[in-house]
Amino acid sequence: MDILTTLINGLSQGGVYAMIAIGYTMVYGIAKMLNFAHGDIIMVGGYTLLIFLNMTGNPLIAIAAAIVLCIVLGVVIEKVAYKPLRGASPLAVLITAIGVSYLLQSIAQITQGSNAKMVTFGDMGVLKFGELVIQTKTVVTLISTIVIMVALSIFIKYSKTGRAMIATSEDRAATQLMGINVNKIITITFAIGSALAALAGFFSLLETPQISSTFGAMPGIKAFTAAVIGGIGSIPGAMFGGILLGLIECFTAKVPAIAPYTGAIEFGILIIILLVKPSGILGKKRREKV
Repeated sequence: MDILTTLINGLSQGGVYAMIAIGYTMVYGIAKMLNFAHGDIIMVGGYTLLIFLNMTGNPLIAIAAAIVLCIVLGVVIEKVAYKPLRGASPLAVLITAIGVSYLLQSIAQITQGSNAKMVTFGDMGVLKFGELVIQTKTVVTLISTIVIMVALSIFIKYSKTGRAMIATSEDRAATQLMGINVNKIITITFAIGSALAALAGFFSLLETPQISSTFGAMPGIKAFTAAVIGGIGSIPGAMFGGILLGLIECFTAKVPAIAPYTGAIEFGILIIILLVKPSGILGKKRREKV
């Protein structure tokens, strides 16, 4: 039963990583840039949850407010910071993304202080299935992440906007020639990724109800690792990488001898996979035309 509980916890944690990783991989696949400020959007969503929980006491209103604010923030960042650099070198875009990340962290420190704050959603209790006892919040996280990822997959595969996203990721120039507004598609991509970041912030706070200005830093790094493991630019790869990382994290944490080295093991696996298959487990090799 202990193994089954660990498995469920790993799938739940992996689902959160997958949601964040999807934001990274969608932006990279379509805009061809790494948005290293993505983890800090999670932090902004977390603080928004805290503020609206204190104001209304209603978690649903707080979640809705966090999603809306993160979407607006993501779109503004794309328009102000990234769109003017659309034709610039990857290094310039990368430095800008890091600058946006530190800007958001600094604003959070100025407005919310440097000390960590508690975010309480109330005790959800536990669920019992015979001898198996699971925390309700873990089940809620697992089911929610599955529903969100399935819905996103259906949206991308069958909707007109989703097919335009796929086309843009494959060949931006040809997509423009077909009359698709690429700038609009990139903006929608940032909006979707930011909404997922807000939801990931909520699920992260369910597990660790404490927030500071660096709240999104480590989940963002691990989710980026998951995206690279699965294949950066591949949405199924991001899902797979996130689940794999969550399982590794939970199972290694259960072994006292290697628990302190969980992070090293995760990043070590990343290095091994990149050495064996640089494009990631589900990534595809692409030929660059020169």
